[in-house]
Amino acid sequence: MPRLDALSDLSRNSILALPVDRNNGAPFTPLPKPLIRCTVALVTSAGLHLRDDKPFRKFDPSYRVIPADAHLNELVVSHTSIGFDRVPMQQDLNVVFPLDRIRELVPRGAAGAIGPRCYSFMGAQRDLSVVKEQTGPEVAKRLVGEGVEVVVLTPT
Repeated sequence: MPRLDALSDLSRNSILALPVDRNNGAPFTPLPKPLIRCTVALVTSAGLHLRDDKPFRKFDPSYRVIPADAHLNELVVSHTSIGFDRVPMQQDLNVVFPLDRIRELVPRGAAGAIGPRCYSFMGAQRDLSVVKEQTGPEVAKRLVGEGVEVVVLTPT
């Protein structure tokens, strides 16, 4: 995202007028066991999906499932926001979706296993109610059902 002072008055004022969702009630949850015995998954708001999946639409609150064994060259970005520089992620998707880095944790002995699936949302949501009440809890339930104990969240 560019610095606010680099934007036009109209763009800056539009961004400043957007509602900000505050979450002051999230409890600190310590790991119940060492990371080396945990299953890790990746969840991103980078708007990524497999080439054959349905692209994200503007303000789309749905999510896409990405198999943990997918290659990064099988993924595309359909994030609709123009508020960030795409060049770094076009050069290396690990910038926003560090799947290759997560995969390196297991053989190095830093994590126990990788969950079978990762999940992708599209950021830049104006209304978070569907994500908070439906799709977010749905993904959380899926992650728990897959035995995932640690989630790495990555924004765009």
